[in-house]
Amino acid sequence: MARLQWNQTGEHLYETGVDHGVLYLRDATGAYPKGVVWNGLTGVTESPSGAESTPLWADNIKYLNLISAEEFGATIEAYTYPDEFMICDGTAPIAPGVYVGQQNRQTFGLSYRTVLGNDVELNNFGYKIHLIYGATASVSERAYSTINDSPEAITFSWEVTTTPTTVADLKPTASLTIDSTKVDPIKLQAFEDILYGSDDAMSPLEARLPLPNEVALLLS
Repeated sequence: MARLQWNQTGEHLYETGVDHGVLYLRDATGAYPKGVVWNGLTGVTESPSGAESTPLWADNIKYLNLISAEEFGATIEAYTYPDEFMICDGTAPIAPGVYVGQQNRQTFGLSYRTVLGNDVELNNFGYKIHLIYGATASVSERAYSTINDSPEAITFSWEVTTTPTTVADLKPTASLTIDSTKVDPIKLQAFEDILYGSDDAMSPLEARLPLPNEVALLLS
């Protein structure tokens, strides 16, 4: 066995940025049939919770640890949001350009990318595609202030909770991550044509969010 080596060229990896945000509303069947661009996305903070240990003691020793279920949550931050997200934020139209709040909140899915870099190719090394399922946005605070000599755009922020969806042979999950540096490029392109849509004249596709089992089938 060769001796371990540290800090080899090309192995100084990092992850940065957020882009290519897409919103997918969930329909009554549990599918996410249509994606819309989310411009102005500034940040997604993933916040898993749970997976806490509860020690059990017996015979004067720690007998074992029981681990609680893990949940996935997130915070979405943006300068703006697509009109389709209004129903996810508890807003419904009652006339053209007129909206009421405190309505039922639609469940949605989200995809976004982060940049993978290294010491050789910098930010061109690759990227990760993050998928979120079964998301529900909580109420959010909006602070409006006067325009002054140091103007700032309002930043919207939503706390998101999720309900996991099924995965074959694994526990249900609300999040998937696809690493472009480890996936076959041809399969990745086919997957992105589904995720973002395709303008191919022979077989155009409308953007949709495939469920985890389909993602596994597409990229396996």
